[in-house]
Order: sequence, then structure tokens, then C-alpha cells
Amino acid sequence: MTRWSPAGLLARIDAGQAPAIVDVRTRREFERGHVPGAVRVPFWAVKAHISEVPASPQDPVVVYCQHGPRAWMAGAALRRLGFRRIEYLRGDMHGWRKAGLREERRNR
Repeated sequence: MTRWSPAGLLARIDAGQAPAIVDVRTRREFERGHVPGAVRVPFWAVKAHISEVPASPQDPVVVYCQHGPRAWMAGAALRRLGFRRIEYLRGDMHGWRKAGLREERRNR
């Protein structure tokens, strides 16, 4: 299992080489700030929103939430739907903010 460091993921984002990034938090959490380029797919509705995941099943997908549990549930759901390269953001959004990295704020 791959766990991306916040700084390592931001470097890939800045280089234009980021994997698909999926934020599985609530709409309110997402709107308050998220990893640049992330798309929001609610953890509880991954199957219903699978078309919003910007990757094919063979591509890497970085999943995160605020602290971890919802990301793991969403990752398990993605695996059941055929995705094989589920990766996680080390420290989730809490770790991203603790590192002081920039965030996007936009509605979905």
C-alpha cells in the first residue's frame, strides 16, 4: 500500500504529474479547503458516484478524508469496484494542514 507524504503529493501536483485525487469528506469539509485538484466523492456513496472518479481501474487513485477512517472505507469500496491501485495521503487532510500546504476552495 502506498501512502503519499503531503509534500510529495504537492510536488507531483505542481509538476503536473499528480495521480487522481479523491476527497471523500462531506461537501462542507470539501468547500472549506481541499488538496489542489481533488474531486469530491462521498465515502458513503462511492458506487453511486464512481463515474466522478477521474481514473480508470488500472490507474493510481489517492484517497483521503480528514483523519483516515472514511478514506479506508472508500478505498475498500473502490477495490470492490475493480480499482487496484488505491493509495492514501499520509495524515489525511489533517496532515496536509499541519504541514501548512496550500489548499483549494471551490464548490463542486
